[in-house]
Amino acid sequence: MSNLLVLVRHGQSEWNEKNLFTGWRDPALTELGKAEGREAGEALRKAGYHFDVAYTSALTRAQETNRLILEELGQPDLPVIKDQALNERDYGDLSGLNKDDAREKWGEEQVHIWRRSYDTPPPGGESLKDTGARVMPYFNKEILPRVLKGEKVLITAHGNSLRSLVMALDKLSEEEILKVNIATGAPIVYKLDDKGNVLSKEILIEREAH
Repeated sequence: MSNLLVLVRHGQSEWNEKNLFTGWRDPALTELGKAEGREAGEALRKAGYHFDVAYTSALTRAQETNRLILEELGQPDLPVIKDQALNERDYGDLSGLNKDDAREKWGEEQVHIWRRSYDTPPPGGESLKDTGARVMPYFNKEILPRVLKGEKVLITAHGNSLRSLVMALDKLSEEEILKVNIATGAPIVYKLDDKGNVLSKEILIEREAH
């Protein structure tokens, strides 16, 4: 008997399209992002999945993607729990800046370190390590026990909050997680044993991650 946990990164947002650092800012989905949300729901429906509860962040782009997924699944009234513990990494002073402009201001190498290192945060923001430090306690206390009880759980969140979960589930090192990117609107289906260990992992839609 396996337990179901599905992770989905929100569809493309208006700021993804404009190449801006987003973090805790709250832009809406683009039309492409909405289509990606519906496509994620369709892929889950075709694979025969349904859910008992959904979790999402306090940010609109994740909530809207979650709503579109549940509509496609025919589960629009599923209980949805929203919590900022699942928010995207806070990019601090970089939030709202074009990534190319940030490179001009601070230099390509420094911006690369802020974006891709594990534990070096941008000014006023969070590192991936900091993001995991709020995501994982919430997951372990609120979400994992429900999965292990046999509830089928969907989490619709963000690239870095989901990377924190993937790092823990896949038992990745600080170096290994830096190579992991999560595509928008591409469900990651985990089957877990009764101790929370991964039995299988499947990505339902092959899409390039940005």
